Amino acid sequence: MSVKENPRKIKIIRPLLTAAHLLLFFLFAAFQTSGQNKILIIMDLKQSDHLKAYGVTYRALEKNLTADWLLNYRGGSFLIDYSDKVAADCRISGVTFAEISASQAAAIYSEVQSEDVNMEVIRLEKPPKIAVYVPPGFHPWDDAVTLALEYSGIQYDKIWNEEIVKGDLEKYDWLHLHHEDFTGQYGKFYASFSNAPWYIEQQLRYEADAKRLGFRKVSEMMRDVAVKIKGYIGNGGFLFAMCSATDSYDISLSAVNTDICDRMFDGDPPDPAPQSKLDFNNSLAFENFKLELNPYIYEYSDIDIQPMEILDWQNDYFTLFDFSAKYDPVPAMLTQNHANVIRGFMGQTTMFRKETLKKSIVLMAERKGTNQVKYIHGNSGRGTFTFYGGHDPEDYQHAVGDPPTDLTLYKNSPGYRLILNNILFPAAKKKKQKT
Repeated sequence: MSVKENPRKIKIIRPLLTAAHLLLFFLFAAFQTSGQNKILIIMDLKQSDHLKAYGVTYRALEKNLTADWLLNYRGGSFLIDYSDKVAADCRISGVTFAEISASQAAAIYSEVQSEDVNMEVIRLEKPPKIAVYVPPGFHPWDDAVTLALEYSGIQYDKIWNEEIVKGDLEKYDWLHLHHEDFTGQYGKFYASFSNAPWYIEQQLRYEADAKRLGFRKVSEMMRDVAVKIKGYIGNGGFLFAMCSATDSYDISLSAVNTDICDRMFDGDPPDPAPQSKLDFNNSLAFENFKLELNPYIYEYSDIDIQPMEILDWQNDYFTLFDFSAKYDPVPAMLTQNHANVIRGFMGQTTMFRKETLKKSIVLMAERKGTNQVKYIHGNSGRGTFTFYGGHDPEDYQHAVGDPPTDLTLYKNSPGYRLILNNILFPAAKKKKQKT
């Protein structure tokens, strides 16, 4: 049964284990622990710092230690080979953990792998090499993912258009995009900020980049970058995007054969009928959307949910879907949390209109009773992409010039946990889906 079709009514039917099977299972569990003590990092409400727990696990993988992700066990806990260095890392990071014996670990494996519970053990093999797509002069607080990486202590590289055009993406397992505008319209900030120094500086920088890299205009450079990122995904890369990097990216892919930028953005008028020339076969997640062609309106298309559609901002929460950890481990990994109802947050792209999503897309979080989808996942070629609406999970209505979010005040943020799930996701041992 497809969990996407009915995520909350999962019936797992599997053969009963014989006594011989049970004996083999417990021998296997005992073999897995190899008599070695383990570090159990719980991820339920008793965890003191959920966000730094991901960093501890990532660094354990860098030390070539065995680490398992226990899906749906106490909030998606981690079980790591005992090491004095990992224990010290937990203490320094303020992460709640327990040293447990091999027999205690075997009991946990037995519970998690039992046929009658919605749990699973996912082996984490190696730390993914991470790239964050950011412009020169970027500050970490401009991007929720970079904030999470910095706070949890996970290493990453910054890349920009030149690296992508040169083909450097193949060096990385995981790529993050945030509030970029892949359509070449500078975020459609023209009406409000065209005379602001930061806007003028941004436009000059992009134009200089385009000229240096051999492009006639910025919109053509961004379109080429978007196509190269799609190729990266097709070859097995993992893409995670937030805010306007979600819809503007897909719009750029669908508009590879037409000019949708007005003259104040690229110096010439747009195609007189660009809507009719969109190719939704090129886009990853969205289709049948309508472009917003007015350059003075701060929106790219009707994919995004408008603030007025949210109505009561005090009641803006989204709900995570439930998935079978044994049958659908990928969305189960991406939704691990200690809360399933999470406070919403806005961005240039806040949420996605359900009617614009392709049928192949897995919905992972939505505002119940609405057409507003917050968190989605899909496949493209041999890789995957995950889109998360909004700018900063702990800054409800982020505005240009707002102060940075201090994650020491939000160390248990369920909204930020969804980001960090994506960072560990590429480390998971590839596993054939059960049917």
